[in-house]
Amino acid sequence: MTQTRVLTGITTSGTPHLGNYVGAIRPAVAASRDPGVESFYFLADLHALIKVQKPERVQRSTLEIAASWLACGLEPDKVWFYRQSEIVEIPELAWFLTCVAGKGILNRAHAYKAAVDKNRLDGEDDDASITAGLFMYPVLMAADILVFNAHKVPVGRDQIQHIEMARDFGQRFNHLYGEHFVLPEALIEESVATLPGLDGRKMSKSYDNTIPLFAPREELKKLIYSIVTDSRAPGEPKPTEGSALFQIYQAFASEEETEAMRRAFAEGIAWGEAKQALFERIDAEIAPLREKYEALMARPQDIEALLIDGARRVRERYGKANMQRLREAVGLRDLSNAGGLSLAEETRAAAVAAFKQYREADGRFYFKLAVGDEVLLQSRGFAAPKDIGQLIGRAKSEDSDALLGALLAASEPVAADARARVAQALQAIREAEEAARQAKAAAAQERAAS
Repeated sequence: MTQTRVLTGITTSGTPHLGNYVGAIRPAVAASRDPGVESFYFLADLHALIKVQKPERVQRSTLEIAASWLACGLEPDKVWFYRQSEIVEIPELAWFLTCVAGKGILNRAHAYKAAVDKNRLDGEDDDASITAGLFMYPVLMAADILVFNAHKVPVGRDQIQHIEMARDFGQRFNHLYGEHFVLPEALIEESVATLPGLDGRKMSKSYDNTIPLFAPREELKKLIYSIVTDSRAPGEPKPTEGSALFQIYQAFASEEETEAMRRAFAEGIAWGEAKQALFERIDAEIAPLREKYEALMARPQDIEALLIDGARRVRERYGKANMQRLREAVGLRDLSNAGGLSLAEETRAAAVAAFKQYREADGRFYFKLAVGDEVLLQSRGFAAPKDIGQLIGRAKSEDSDALLGALLAASEPVAADARARVAQALQAIREAEEAARQAKAAAAQERAAS
């Protein structure tokens, strides 16, 4: 059975809180037990460097997050669990992708645009205090995904753009160097809960309104009792809509418990009584996990050994082999085995005809077929690059009237003799690629013989 590769990254820039547990850790651990899924979980410590310049904080966060996932039931012998910085293929691939990534696309990244907008609001230069790390973040994220050819990446809606960028960079690389990358898809979990924090806003380190996942029992109780509520007195009905306390309770309770609490709200339960019920319900679930977490935190050397072994295994299984193929693809090869077309031959072949793919400011994807500087076909806009990739893939392998008709139908009106000229250009592309394949095969045979 072919497994779907699903990849999840966890940035090591803070201490896990209840919102992380409900929204990410608990559902991801449950999903990791699906036999049809090959799960990748990594600690994104390279990403953390973009916004955290305190080495001790990065180190401590990495330990806390690793211990949290393990305490919550992640089984490292059944999934790939590793630290991003241990996979040396990731930054190498990030450079390959940097060399094909369009700067215009990176200019439109949400995080970069938000930073520029803030600078403008503050009367600063557009790029004041913006690092190249922030600007290039989407390329590193694409490398995280593409290095293992992940099929799906669970993300929130605000992260969909990064998956689209990874697809774009992978598609551009495939167009230049052959089909090497699976184009990933964003996996949006509509049912994943977003937990409110102490002040009613989304629980987030940015708002300083979090409840640490493994806070000691007394601290947990104190924090829960500090959740903001309104002034309704005991006996006065209380609405569940918009109640942070009720929403948090619902995220931990069964359907029956939730309905019982809903009735209690309608009957005027006192806020103190409701908070005590919430504390007891959360502690019942978290207490056994807290015990495991504290035991793990007491032996950081065991976590370190586990992460190193996890990185070693995933590199042996995927990273090294994938990266070697990509190095070969871009031309970083053993010079003693030089073969294939000469530079002059490749230049002549490329001048015959070529497809060019790109993305315009309107967000849509386009292709053109050109011979030298002359454009034979100019496509209309496509919603997804994979549609173009499939059409061009057919064009390079299929010689049929149906294929030719599909290309012309996908393009703007062209000259009367375009059909014949496009057919001739496509044949030239196929012949050039076949010659290149034969030359590579001959070179491979020669290397094997020697």
